[in-house]
Amino acid sequence: QVQLVEIGGGSVQAGGSLRLSCAASGYNFWHQYAGWFRQAPGKEREGIATIDGGGGDGNYADSVKGRFTISRDNAKNTLYLQMDSLKPEDTGVYYCAVECFEDADRCLSSPSRGAWHYWGQGTQVTVYS
Repeated sequence: QVQLVEIGGGSVQAGGSLRLSCAASGYNFWHQYAGWFRQAPGKEREGIATIDGGGGDGNYADSVKGRFTISRDNAKNTLYLQMDSLKPEDTGVYYCAVECFEDADRCLSSPSRGAWHYWGQGTQVTVYS
């Protein structure tokens, strides 16, 4: 059974940092596109960052560019999201996903569940001012 488990969420003051981890079990996600998405209260889920299977440069939403960094450790089957200079508008539930069914250049803009094979259960991030 494939499971993606996110950890690292929590509450942090604006300007602070958090690091999210997404550990995959029952699945070897080497060479698979992976990404992070978030859903703010009352809003649709949006793409935050994606990364190719080899761990190359990430692709980021404009709202987080320069503040967030996506990375992966394929040996540990784990995806990461380092979030710095957090803002209250970064508040939301953060989800990891692996194996994008879309063309690579469309993965970041494809937050629907059907666009990715596996999803984590989500972890809450709250940024207070």
